[in-house]
Amino acid sequence: MADATDHLWMHFTRMASYSAGEVPTIVRGEGTYVWDAQGRRYLDGLAGLFVVNAGHGRTELAEAAAKQAAELAYFPLWSYAHPKAVELAEKIASLTPGDLNRVFFTTGGSEAVETAWKLARAYFKRTGRPNKHKVVSRYLAYHGTSMGALSITGLPGIKSDFEPLVPGGIKVPNTNFYRAPEHGDSPEAFGVWAADEIRRAIEREGPDTVAAVFLEPLQNSGGCFPPPPGYFQRVREICDAYDVLLVSDEVICSWGRLGEYFGAVRYGYQPDIITTAKGITSGYAPLGAMIASDRLMEPFLTETGMFAHGVTFGGHPVSCAVALANLEVFAREDLIGHVRANEDAFRSTLEKLTDLPIVGDVRGDGYFYGIELVKDKSTKATFDEAESERLLRGFLSTALFSAGLYCRADDRGDPVVQLAPPLISGQEQFDEMEQILRAVLTEAWSRL
Repeated sequence: MADATDHLWMHFTRMASYSAGEVPTIVRGEGTYVWDAQGRRYLDGLAGLFVVNAGHGRTELAEAAAKQAAELAYFPLWSYAHPKAVELAEKIASLTPGDLNRVFFTTGGSEAVETAWKLARAYFKRTGRPNKHKVVSRYLAYHGTSMGALSITGLPGIKSDFEPLVPGGIKVPNTNFYRAPEHGDSPEAFGVWAADEIRRAIEREGPDTVAAVFLEPLQNSGGCFPPPPGYFQRVREICDAYDVLLVSDEVICSWGRLGEYFGAVRYGYQPDIITTAKGITSGYAPLGAMIASDRLMEPFLTETGMFAHGVTFGGHPVSCAVALANLEVFAREDLIGHVRANEDAFRSTLEKLTDLPIVGDVRGDGYFYGIELVKDKSTKATFDEAESERLLRGFLSTALFSAGLYCRADDRGDPVVQLAPPLISGQEQFDEMEQILRAVLTEAWSRL
């Protein structure tokens, strides 16, 4: 096999780090495991990239793709339809909360987020409020890499090379209760405070200029921040009061990751738009979607109305066929119920690691967890930039992979290890993760 560094430009990768070494090359997957080109096996503790929810090696999904490609490989959704897109849109609408019945297909999450912002702007222009164009999102939140989605993203480190970005992005505090700047003794009070920061931002900018609030049900970047009790209910009240759309960015948090088809259901709130991707096909084909309420489509149902936006491969027939087959697997094997039945065991297994001096916090829900690493548990002292570089990139990422666990050691915020295994995982995989993490984190502490 040719050296991957010769021609392949890998995503979010320091290419120079492989100048004197071989690029890890994964060649096969089965269930919750993957194998590299040398035949070594790894537990997939991140479901690829929060994607392979139904697990690897599902031949029925591959067969669904082949069957559809032989029948109709491609046709656009530009003024035409094809059966699988129609069937999948109907299926999705049957699973979404409330009146989220309008499904606009994309090829991935960034496109879905981009589509949602464009819809918000277009909707308000068509309903007589053309100045409503700004977007509120949270610090450290990741919403995608296209220019609009990147403007919504709250990670300065991945934006600086591409500035100036799309104007109108407004940032507010996230829901990291472990490092709460206010009300650190009360999750409920902290939730009200964090939600009201959104209200204050809207008021500062002027409600007549703000179109939408983009929030993940459980924030990924920064290390899995669950919402405090009552947080989303308060955000919904604020959005209603100022006529601002609530967008639930569920590119990661949908399709069972939190024990429901949609994270909004898990946390009991009604969004105006859901963005989704990743687990909708379990990664067997690329697909994303923006799912909007009926009222947001109304201005585009006039005789000459049109949402002037489209994606060549959005709603690709093969991807839609795979998504339908994937949802059949979910139903047949009750993967949603499996997550709900096992999430407490996953949490309690990971919480065993809190006896280690380097583990400050274990947080998350469903099959989506972050483990925050600290220098001092009593003070919650974190690592500086140089220490984080040595800890995460200099040791942990390589050591965890070498020990047989593929996961994410992340420094977008305070250092964390993130885990989001395939939804078919059970106690055997939980124990394996805990054992590998314990050994590697113990060694990491000895190196500090």
